[in-house]
Amino acid sequence: MTVTKTQNGSAVKLALEGRLDTTTAPQLEAELKEALPGTEALEFDFAELQYISSAGLRVLLSAQKTMNKQGSMKITNVCADIMEVFEITGFSGILTVE
Repeated sequence: MTVTKTQNGSAVKLALEGRLDTTTAPQLEAELKEALPGTEALEFDFAELQYISSAGLRVLLSAQKTMNKQGSMKITNVCADIMEVFEITGFSGILTVE
């Protein structure tokens, strides 16, 4: 998985490409640990993300809990397959998906 980070003041955008699974979730966790302090607006761009596993969902949930305390988080450009995972798991009610 490739993570492309764009920062604009206190806004951070992370564009994910590939698969967010057990193998790549720690990579995203490390990226978030570095990016979240001081971030008030977090955006995940899933335009190039093909797959998400429960490990990936856990990382998103953790990021959402952090951002609930310090700002906002949204996920954009979600493909139909990943949106279906969000709906089945109930994450579509927890996360802001645009």
